[in-house]
Amino acid sequence: MDENLREILLGVLAAGITAALGWFARTYLWRRKQLRKQRFFGLPDNSECLLVVNRDPATSEWSVQRNDVFALLELSALIKDCGAHADVVPQDGAQQGFGERTEFCLGGPTSNRRMAAHLQSLLPGVQINMEREPGPDRSAFTIGGERYRLEHGTAEYVLLARLTAGQTGDNVRPVFLFCGQRGVTNQAATRYLARNHVRLSRKHGQHGNFCLLLKVVNSQAYGPDVVELVADVTRAATTPVAPANGGRRGAHRA
Repeated sequence: MDENLREILLGVLAAGITAALGWFARTYLWRRKQLRKQRFFGLPDNSECLLVVNRDPATSEWSVQRNDVFALLELSALIKDCGAHADVVPQDGAQQGFGERTEFCLGGPTSNRRMAAHLQSLLPGVQINMEREPGPDRSAFTIGGERYRLEHGTAEYVLLARLTAGQTGDNVRPVFLFCGQRGVTNQAATRYLARNHVRLSRKHGQHGNFCLLLKVVNSQAYGPDVVELVADVTRAATTPVAPANGGRRGAHRA
């Protein structure tokens, strides 16, 4: 009887040790994954970040387009998963430099003044046609000599960028840009980041800069769900371009 009792107690003890080791291993792996995610987004526990929202260009008053609201929800979930807090501010209400807080900036330069400033400072190789008159080049991107025209509902482009403005170390607070030709493309870029941040972190590093050109395919049928990576345009986008003919009116450039 004593022998059987001892075997039972040893079995219970071994099961307890195994369960404890398994719990510690899972906790360690989860925490390690969480730390990588927090470093990539620059969002340690209880930190604060900025969500800079553009205005709906279709209205004269300050309001947020429906797709941009959905984009904010995508970003809010990411921020919450990192254990951080977000401060939502309008495009003309964010007055801070780089590195103070992680920033997520949403919208094109016509509807987001801060995005226009970021493009000029951080992505001088990107040109965006800002003419209001209808035409085939309206809202077109020009990067590295290549032009990417907007085709409503068929092929629409968006830039997804992570930029650190020269910061280094573990306390980097990057700027994330979601600069699209339409609201649906902004939402597509935030969803792409949410789904692929692990892969992007492995490819570009937890502190690396990148600028990706994405194409939203057939949004009139699939919404923001079908996204193709067109190219990594980091080098071209961060290299200033020489003005042509004294600069083109209606286009954003460095």
